[in-house]
Amino acid sequence: MFIFIFLYIITVILTAIFSGTTFSLSPDKSYTILNMLSTENIRWSFQNAILNNWIAYANGILGIILFVMFGIGLADESGLLSAVIRKIGLGISEKILPFMLIFLGIMSNIATDAGYIILIPLAGLLYAGIGKNPLIGMAAAFAGVSAGFSANLIPATIADVVVGNNALVFSQNQSIPFLSYLGKEMNPITMNYYFMIVSTFLLVIVGGIVTIKITKPRLSKHKYILPEDLNKGDFKLTDKENHALKMAGIGLLISAVISILLAIFPLKSYTDSSGTSVNPFMDNVIIIVTFIFFICGLFYGFSSGKFKKLNDIVSAMSKQVGSMGYVIVLTFFCYNFLAMLTYSNVGTYITYVGANFLTALGASNSPFLLLIGFIVVTAIINLFVGGLSAKWMLLGPIFLPMLYRVNPNMTPDVISAAYRLADSSTNVITPLMTYAGLILMYMRKYEPDFTVGDLISTMLPYSIIFIISWTILLVLFIVLKLPLGF
Repeated sequence: MFIFIFLYIITVILTAIFSGTTFSLSPDKSYTILNMLSTENIRWSFQNAILNNWIAYANGILGIILFVMFGIGLADESGLLSAVIRKIGLGISEKILPFMLIFLGIMSNIATDAGYIILIPLAGLLYAGIGKNPLIGMAAAFAGVSAGFSANLIPATIADVVVGNNALVFSQNQSIPFLSYLGKEMNPITMNYYFMIVSTFLLVIVGGIVTIKITKPRLSKHKYILPEDLNKGDFKLTDKENHALKMAGIGLLISAVISILLAIFPLKSYTDSSGTSVNPFMDNVIIIVTFIFFICGLFYGFSSGKFKKLNDIVSAMSKQVGSMGYVIVLTFFCYNFLAMLTYSNVGTYITYVGANFLTALGASNSPFLLLIGFIVVTAIINLFVGGLSAKWMLLGPIFLPMLYRVNPNMTPDVISAAYRLADSSTNVITPLMTYAGLILMYMRKYEPDFTVGDLISTMLPYSIIFIISWTILLVLFIVLKLPLGF
């Protein structure tokens, strides 16, 4: 938050210094830097601060994020997501255990913190149960949850919403066509979906191999203790929870049928009067996915006894949305800064200067070098500035239009995919990551002398191999001209 306040003040000062500077990104359009300390522009800042700059920024993305939490938050608060993780985790055979832990970690990211709070301790317990160092399983689960954060099989996750919707606005602010690198129109929420599906399977395979070939041999040499209160029964599902899972399955079936009927009838594709093809179902995929999670959470919550009256549903949703308070605080300052950056044309000027500099270096002839350079920069910054959304707000409005101006193959979908893989890969090797202290606490139950340095060195192979293999996958998509999404 304070980073954006500081940037806001600095940018206002810069507008006064460079006020009146005129420049052009294309032959047919010129821009002039506005002085944000003038009476007229100070008035603009106050009049637009709440409604336009904050609430309505990126087509109301703040509201979309909070809406998604209605469904996913209810499913999480009902206990459904925790039960699914425990149900699958406790039934995994030893041979596929490392691969499944990575997969569960990646998929757990649809919830707020179930992966960190439920899966990682469970992974340690599962490895303890087969006589192996529990930290082996915990490292694998941590890699899936954190280093594989952006991958998933489910569309319209919070990461999809934040990166996609803001990428659309960053493009529109500087007249960048919101088309894929193949020249196709895109839905901002699903523009990286195909890439994220394939990424999920790639990271499961790569992460499992790293666990077996590197992590397991290394940690097997460590001495560890088993706490007296260690009890597998703490994670075992009760009969009521097993019944509730079956009911949630019925809820999934019902919500899926309703969604299919909506796709076939009222939300089916059509061509409007201007000849444009419209797909209402995919345009509203956020509502559909949220609805499915809501119904499943509802069935599970009432069947398990977590919900006893209608007010319990409201309380569960309120609690989850309340946990997003930091997003509300951050976005007020962040979106006001970004709106002012666009309005004053300072953001466009940074694009102009940066694009000219990179072009002078000959970068326009090396699109893959540009891409890899952006991935490396993002991965390094992630070591010091945590949080996908805050960092995307810092880097996206500058790099997305800048790299496109240098080379038109660097389209929004390519830059977004590159950002997401770079942001995720180094999560596990920075002590500034939100859950780093919690993970260290879990691991110290088994190895009391385990340090932050030990944690970083354990997770470093995952980070390095994930970012290399993930980057190669992105390059292959582009070389083979495969769509990153739709």
